[in-house]
Amino acid sequence: MTRDMTADLLVIGFGKGGKTLAAGLGARGQCVVLVEQSPLMYGGTCINTGCVPTKSMVYQGERLGPAGDGKLAYAAAVATTEQLTAGLRATNLSIFDQIDTATVLTGTARFIDSTTVEVCTESDRVTVTAATIVIGTGSVAVVPDIPGLRQCPVTRTSDQLVRQVSRPDRLVVLGGGYIGLEFASMYASYGSSVTVLEQRDAVLGSEDEDVATAAVELMTRRGVTVITGVDIVDVHTVSRVGGPPAARVNYTVDGDPACVEADTVLVALGRRPNTSGLGLSCAGVETAANGAIVVDEFRRTSQPHIFAVGDVNGGPQFTYISLDDYRIVLDQLTTALAPRSAKDRKAVPNCLFLTPPLARVGMTERQARSEGRRIRVASSPVDKLATVARARIVQETEGMMKVVVDADTDRILGAALLCHDAHEVINLVALAMRHDVTATTLRDEIYTHPSMSEAFNQLLGMLR
Repeated sequence: MTRDMTADLLVIGFGKGGKTLAAGLGARGQCVVLVEQSPLMYGGTCINTGCVPTKSMVYQGERLGPAGDGKLAYAAAVATTEQLTAGLRATNLSIFDQIDTATVLTGTARFIDSTTVEVCTESDRVTVTAATIVIGTGSVAVVPDIPGLRQCPVTRTSDQLVRQVSRPDRLVVLGGGYIGLEFASMYASYGSSVTVLEQRDAVLGSEDEDVATAAVELMTRRGVTVITGVDIVDVHTVSRVGGPPAARVNYTVDGDPACVEADTVLVALGRRPNTSGLGLSCAGVETAANGAIVVDEFRRTSQPHIFAVGDVNGGPQFTYISLDDYRIVLDQLTTALAPRSAKDRKAVPNCLFLTPPLARVGMTERQARSEGRRIRVASSPVDKLATVARARIVQETEGMMKVVVDADTDRILGAALLCHDAHEVINLVALAMRHDVTATTLRDEIYTHPSMSEAFNQLLGMLR
């Protein structure tokens, strides 16, 4: 069966930017069609396979004491997390049940031309013609052509592993980026033996050496083995009598051969924009070599009525960037007097959810010095900050805090916080940077007690 639909707005992908735009314009009376390929992805990657489930697993792993049963706790955490994500999927879908002018189609979308998209659902084909089209199909894990890797039955991507019910006793992580390190830390908290294999000479190479060293030492104390300078040779499937298969990862370091066995191999070697199969060439939409949709500062593609938001446009792969993309596109569609632009973004923070988390915003000390800036630096282990009672109360005094300040203007250039609640406190630093709040002002502010933010009273007094 084939049917035709006409819409003011067609959104491909149920991610943060697209769904927020569809719901907002639908509530204003526009005819909106939202397409999602899988019913397990209503609400987007963040809710289903990204931020929410991984942070749920991290949180529950942190609550497991040394005497706890890691396998039982892991299985319980997976069940709790699945209940959480299922509820969020239902909530996200129900938003559109309340909008009379909105339609959600579950199926695969492919452009026929620049204004027409064919959606293949389980029961029919729907041809949707729309005045404005927004693509928000996210990203997918890269699984490189390493001999034996794709064929190995215990190979997993992060999307797959977060739903795996049984905890692996031995986990090998290919890749020491944010996803790889986060999963390594998480699984170590449940008692897995974890080995991270990283091709580069160091993990967290974009951080200052003191910050990266502190983070790696923290993971090492929790049982994670990090091996750098690795070249993966191949992955062999290992048969086990009376048990599930395993894997043997063969690699070299400085030419010397080595291997490690695993019950699960996590491929965390990056993600690429999810544009395969969309038929973008039929729409005249330009893409980059990695498949990312080329956009301008207003998220417009080479077709001015087609926009791309979130991971699919090749920008930073954060949910909050997708949300900001939504704001930018909304301004374009509602003729705002001062439209928002991606060029307006300043001091965008990020966070690696280790235990404790590592949050960062702005420049590192190394970057600032390489630009020839005159700077002052404040740095301290958390356990040396006497004023931070909160860290002692929650018994999490590991880590360090570091802030880089322009010596001429007293403006904050950047910060790295490896500490309890770093993912919250970093937003305070980012806000100060965006609004030119000086380090002196931040130092002399009145903060609640006991809190992690009051660390700035002491830390910024240590600027040298």
